[in-house]
Amino acid sequence: MATLTRSVRRNRNQILHTHRIIRTATPNPNPNPGRACDVFINHRGKDTKRNVASLLYQHLFRLRLTPFLDNMSMKPGDKLFDKIHAAVNDCKLGVAVFSPRYCRSYFCLHELALMIETKKKLIPIFCDVRPSDLAVVPSPALPSAELRRFAGAVEEAKYTVGLEFDSRKGNLADVVKNAADIVIENLLEIDDDDERGHNDHSSKSLQIHHRRHRHGPEQLID
Repeated sequence: MATLTRSVRRNRNQILHTHRIIRTATPNPNPNPGRACDVFINHRGKDTKRNVASLLYQHLFRLRLTPFLDNMSMKPGDKLFDKIHAAVNDCKLGVAVFSPRYCRSYFCLHELALMIETKKKLIPIFCDVRPSDLAVVPSPALPSAELRRFAGAVEEAKYTVGLEFDSRKGNLADVVKNAADIVIENLLEIDDDDERGHNDHSSKSLQIHHRRHRHGPEQLID
């Protein structure tokens, strides 16, 4: 963990500098709704909205990132499912704040399943709960297909390395800062991967262009 923290600190200025150049965000409790979402914060509101989730949102927003948190990123009149689906699809990664009653929430499980299905990088924070304690409880109101979908998403999240926080012993400020550092590190990796993919695509397109120019379109077999 110490090595990761040092690496994050070395790269922190790089990502902050990049975001400040390409964005002109000003302090505002509601981010620009037309801007792409960097981080989707998935949480059980009754458990963590007033602590981990809100503090992480505020911390990331001060770093000029664009986090999504339902009560901060939505306004009256927004279509709930449409807004959440769009945010999950647009986000670069997700943070799932697991808590003792997390698996009782349909929306928590639905958002988690969406992130897994869209193959978003997931950073779990296990807040006052162990990964092994997370389980979806069958309910007559929950169709069997949804139950399997939610259970599969929870199982995948349980076996993803994350942060653990015990509110009786831990420091809330520390877990928020550590989570933000890990988010920054992962955003850097995602941006680097995207840039490499763009460069590889451009290089391949350039090679095809040269082949066509050299041999003529009628001689090109691809």
